[in-house]
Amino acid sequence: MDGSQAEGAPAQAGDIAADAGRRRTFGIEEELLLVDSGSGSAVPAAGALLNLYVRPMDLSAGPVLTAEFQQEMIEVVTPPHSTLAALQTDIVAGRAIAHQAAQDVGVRVAALATSPLLANPHPVKLRRFKAITEEYGLTAREQLTCGCHIHVSVESAEEGVAVLDRIRNWLPVLIALSANSPFWHGQDTGYASYRSQVWNRLPSAGPLEILRTPESYLQLVHDMVATGVAMDEGMIYFDARLSRHYPTVEIRLADVCLRPENTVLLAGVARGLVETAAREWREGTPPKVVSTALLRLASWKASRWGLRGELLDPVTSRPVPALAVVNSLMSHIGAALADIGDLGRVESLVDSLLDAGTGAVRQLEVLHRTGDLADVVRDAADWTVGVPTEEG
Repeated sequence: MDGSQAEGAPAQAGDIAADAGRRRTFGIEEELLLVDSGSGSAVPAAGALLNLYVRPMDLSAGPVLTAEFQQEMIEVVTPPHSTLAALQTDIVAGRAIAHQAAQDVGVRVAALATSPLLANPHPVKLRRFKAITEEYGLTAREQLTCGCHIHVSVESAEEGVAVLDRIRNWLPVLIALSANSPFWHGQDTGYASYRSQVWNRLPSAGPLEILRTPESYLQLVHDMVATGVAMDEGMIYFDARLSRHYPTVEIRLADVCLRPENTVLLAGVARGLVETAAREWREGTPPKVVSTALLRLASWKASRWGLRGELLDPVTSRPVPALAVVNSLMSHIGAALADIGDLGRVESLVDSLLDAGTGAVRQLEVLHRTGDLADVVRDAADWTVGVPTEEG
């Protein structure tokens, strides 16, 4: 959910609109779980942590910490960058800042998209969050999920909507690449990304239809808020949306990744998708027409299996091996990545992810080895800041 800050802001560092002479900028928002170092249980420590945390005056200087919907989580927000290397530096630095801030109040941060152990979340005490909790009942009270949101700059609202129209059928692949939530309330769910299932209980979450113009996009947002079901524009939780404050497309459906390098991979893929879509629009290539119903099925498939099994092909909507879909994705964005200078790095990151497995795979392996979900949480806290356990 949107926190109390004005949409986190990989954009607060200044003008991030892209132009033809330079790379599109991108920034990351990572939501991290706050956990007890012994039991592994989620702890409502965000208030104490943020009370001690000194927010830098210059928000372009590096990552910052902000509140989120539940007190058992915080968000790390990077400023915008034009290179993967600079973004990776800030992702690692942001996690280190969060780690130190958590230690200062006697807890740890863990890049887990859901709590493996039973949790009883506590919403941050703001009027808006109280209203959300009252309106959405158990759906809101149980909404302790940590995602990774990627902002990529666009030149205009026209380009932004054109991008949304053309990336929508590829977005479920990001669920599979980021899958990091196999457990819920102490149970193995059978899903690689159960966060996706919990998140999509919210009525405004999910894939966006093809809209073609900014006017159609804004009218849809207006009509959704006018129903009263979405309380305000901040609760328009499309898989990808136009930022309300900055010239970016915000891709929102990925789990927070266990390893920092996998977050870098998501960012590289996201920028490749946005650049490819913008080029198609400028060239007059129409968006691929895939129904929102089929996109929901594609997202479910990715949520269920991650990279271990079949996914729906983004072009044909037919089941194919996950590796084939990843290869199709890389083929689709390869030219843009090459022109940006990211192709070799993204290919290497993909190979590493396929070799090591997603965060969901790691969590399941730890549970199989130790039989203890608290060990799963401790291991995740280690990997969050790049310090693997001895067994890892």
